[in-house]
Parts: sequence; structure tokens; C-alpha cells
Amino acid sequence: MNILITTLNSKFIHTSLSIRYLKSYSESEFPNIDIEEYTINQSVDYITGEIFKKECDIVAFSCYIWNIESTLEICERLKIVNPDIKIILGGPEVSFDSEDIMKRYEFVDFVIDGEGEETFKELLVCIRDRKDLNKVEGIVFRDGQDIIRTPLRPLIQNLDDIPSPFEGDLSEYNNKIVYFESSRGCPFNCKFCLSSTIKGVRYFSIDRVKSDLKKLIDAEVKQVKFVDRTFNARKEYAMEVMNFIISEGVSNTNFHFEVTADLLDEDIIEFLKNIKEGLFQFEIGVQSTNPRTLDIIDRKTDFKRLSEVVTEIKSFKNIHLHLDLIAGLPYEGYDSFKKSFNDVYALNPDKLQLGFLKLLKGSQLRIDGEKYGFKFIDKPPYEILETEYMSYGEMLKLKTIEDLVEKYGNEGYFSNTIRYIINNFYESPFDFYENFAEYWEVKEHHKVSHNRTSLYKKLYEYYKEVINEDNGLFVDVLKLDFLMNSGKSPTLPSFMKKDDTDYLKTAKHEFLKDEKNIESYLCEFRNTPVKKIINQIHIEEFNFDVLDLIEKSYDKNFIIKGNKVLLFKYNNEDKIAINKCKVFNITDNFKN
Repeated sequence: MNILITTLNSKFIHTSLSIRYLKSYSESEFPNIDIEEYTINQSVDYITGEIFKKECDIVAFSCYIWNIESTLEICERLKIVNPDIKIILGGPEVSFDSEDIMKRYEFVDFVIDGEGEETFKELLVCIRDRKDLNKVEGIVFRDGQDIIRTPLRPLIQNLDDIPSPFEGDLSEYNNKIVYFESSRGCPFNCKFCLSSTIKGVRYFSIDRVKSDLKKLIDAEVKQVKFVDRTFNARKEYAMEVMNFIISEGVSNTNFHFEVTADLLDEDIIEFLKNIKEGLFQFEIGVQSTNPRTLDIIDRKTDFKRLSEVVTEIKSFKNIHLHLDLIAGLPYEGYDSFKKSFNDVYALNPDKLQLGFLKLLKGSQLRIDGEKYGFKFIDKPPYEILETEYMSYGEMLKLKTIEDLVEKYGNEGYFSNTIRYIINNFYESPFDFYENFAEYWEVKEHHKVSHNRTSLYKKLYEYYKEVINEDNGLFVDVLKLDFLMNSGKSPTLPSFMKKDDTDYLKTAKHEFLKDEKNIESYLCEFRNTPVKKIINQIHIEEFNFDVLDLIEKSYDKNFIIKGNKVLLFKYNNEDKIAINKCKVFNITDNFKN
């Protein structure tokens, strides 16, 4: 049999762990089984054609909220042009209403209900050997006009029984995110999450985890993203995994973990203090700081402890912190969400992800939806439109705010400028983003795409039109952000340029010829020709002491006016470093 396992990822950079598990588990019986990944950005016509050319007897799709509609259209097309092809669906988007899927879509032959590895392999064997399908646990299938559902298969208790999906040539992972799991399940029961529907946590053995991680580290993949729902649920296990990664001397790979911050004790925090910069990323789900909301969704969070942990880890400047909020939860109105936003923003995370509640199939909040006045369309991604506590109009406001937080708050390209604006002109971060969002829509900026230089220009225009105070100082702060995030040989936009700076070109060469300056600021460039150093640095003149402004919490009342010359040294070699640029005040060493 010619068998293909496939899926549509949400982005090209993503990879699918599920289809690789299915392949590795089934290869002993079906050594020629094939996998293929597409993306939701490719047309269904193209994907259908590519699958058709493979002349498959069986094609299996891994289904999620982001790909189910395109997947079903592809399946229908395949069945029309090849009625004999067998189509199998599996994954979270079809597990909770598998019989209904079969009733609505006659072109689907089988749905795998629940955990897939054992079931998929057994189903393939039955199809090949023409055995009784009723004996395969965890499937829904057709028997003439009848739809048959077999008993649910028990979960795999020894996860090591699943062969490693990371064997052989791993070059397919170049410049991609590799998804990885060391456990399945979650110790918590959050009512918005599907993980709450499966009780308990199962772990791969620590030796298996180390073996698989070693393969990925040796392959120098870009990022390993752990999909464990709570990576630090077992302290000793988590510590052993992290210690192993450190012991491997990793230089080009970053590791992303979803952790519960209030479970990080002093031992772990002390351990994290000396982690190599950029090696780890932590994602922390806050969701809300409204106690009533947290109670009703069964989210056990000690926000005071969480804040202490985040603040301390942030002070280490070595771990990227990603905090999540969800809009649309029960008892979370617009004003309550504003407080949650400000509470989390005050922790200064590297990324604040503002998501919107999705009523996933099988989740308790979907079951209890009428209690909270949830209004949504019963189509993927099942996102809330309105609740008893928040109107659709307020949701739309938050959508624009979310877009601006993503553009201006999360990438680090505007970090000093945004803090300067908020600290000097607004009562809270939310007030700024709310005002900026209103301006953004009035100017219809939300209707077009923007590159990074355009975003700098739009923020400059907003400041001039809405705030219009100390404009020269603002431009200097904006210029600082631009140069810190531009990499080699940046070219300033016209609105940031100073007049009469031609002297900088000559003076820069003289500065770099002085060995004392090289020793003080650029010691790694000893005995390097000036023309090579110039490509790694930038020197720029400012009207204000912007570095001192940062030290004084961006308070413009304490700004020191007077020309300052700053040296920007770019770190383009370290692929996982958080801080890609160091800035030095070289005014006293710079000869005009």
C-alpha cells in the first residue's frame, strides 16, 4: 500500500510532531510510509494536486483548528478524482465529534478518536489484511450506510514504546521550529483548555528525552519548542532536562518551555541565574488577574508569587519571557481586562501575547457557554465575538490593541520609545495602546501592511500629531531604538537624520585607528583593519543623553541636553543571544 501521512501547518517555519510519531510507530509494519507537510498559505488546489501525484492508496490528515476547513476541502477533491482512495482523519479537531464528522462528510472513511499511534498502526494492518475493523479500538468507520464507533482505546502508559521521530537525516529541520514533548497531559484543569479533558501526566523516560534532544542539538536546529503543557510540573525531571541541555554546550539552538511561574522555587531560580543568554525561553500563561475569573475557569495562580518570579528572572537578562492573556473569559469585562493587561505589562515581559478565547470542542467553557452569554460562530477557530461581560465593539478595540502590541511591544524594536511615551504621557500602558489604536484606525493604517521602517515613521507621526512635546528628544529615543535593532550598516530614515554630520565619517575612522579605543570598546577587533570593523559597528551623534534618560526611568524632566556620540556594537554571530547590540557613550573619546 502507498500510504501518506500529512498535515497543513500554520506557517512554513513550523513542523508537525504528530505525523512523525505516526510514521515512527507504524514503520515496522509499513517501512515505505511517507510524510509530507504543507501550509495553510498554499492553495487547496496545489495541495490536492501534489497529493494526487503521489498515487496514494491511503492518505491520513492531522487536523487542527487552523487547518480543518482546508483539509476537508482537499479530502473532498481527492475523493472525487480518486474514489478508491482511503481517507483517515485524526487530531484534536475531529476527536470530539468524530461520528458527526462522518455523517457530514461522506468522503471521509475513518476518524481516529483520541491518541493516535497504536490505533493508526492497527487500522493500517486491518485495511491491508482485510481484518475485522470492529476489533480496532478508537476508530469511527463506515459499514455500508451505518457509522460504527468502537470503544475508546486506553492511553499509552509507557511513552517510550513510541519510537523516536528524530532518526536519520534531520536536515529537514534547518531553520525551522522543532516541536518536542517530554510528557503528555497536564496537572491542572483549566476549563478553556483541551488538556483538562485527560487526567494525569505521563512522562517519557529521562534517557529517551536526553537521547532525542542530543540528536536535535547535534543537528543544530534553530529552536526546540517543548509542547508539554506544564514543563516544570515535576521539578527534578525538569531540572535534569535543563541540566542536560547545558551540559551539551549548546550554541545555536534555543529551547522554549511552557512553565507555571509560581511553581518555580528558589532552587530553580538560583539555577536559572547563570543560564547562557538566549538558551531558554519561558512561556507563562497568566490569562487574567481577576480572581473571580481565575476561580471560575479553575486556573490556580498565585499572581503575587508569579510577579516576584518573573521580576527576578527578568533581572537576569538571559531568559526570554513570554506572558499570555486571554480576552473574553467569564467575568472579565473591558475594565477588568484593562487591569489584567496593566498588571502583566508592568512585569515588562519580552512578549505579551494577547489572545482571544476560543471555545474548543470538548472544553468545559464550551459546554457551559450559555451561563456566560458566549456568542461565537461554530466554525474554526471558534473565537468569542461577545460575552455577557464584554461587547463586540469592545472586542474589536482589543483586536486593534493586540495588533499594536504585537507590532510595537513584542519584538523589542521600539522598547525604549514605548516606555518613554507611557512613562511621560499616559496613566497606564493600556491607556497608551487604547489611544494609539484609535489613532491607528482613524488613519486607516490597519488596512495596509507595514515594514519595520514604516512602523517607525507611523509612530513618529502619531507622536507629532497627538503628543507634540519635546519632539527633538522623542526623535533621539526613536533613533536609539532604530539603531539598536538594525544590524550592520544601518541607514537612518530621513526624519531621524541630523544636519551637519558629515564630519562623522572622517572622525569615525580616526576613532577606530586609536588602539586605546579598540581596547576600551572593541577588544575583539584587535589587529583588525578599520574597513572591516566599520561593517560591525555604527557611530551616531545625538542631541540628548538618551542613555542617561534610560537610567532615570525615561523621565524627560531629568534629561541632559547636549551632543552625545554613541557607539553601537552589533552581535550578529550569536544566533540565540537576546541582546543583539551594545551601546557605549564615546563622547569623551571622540574627536570632532
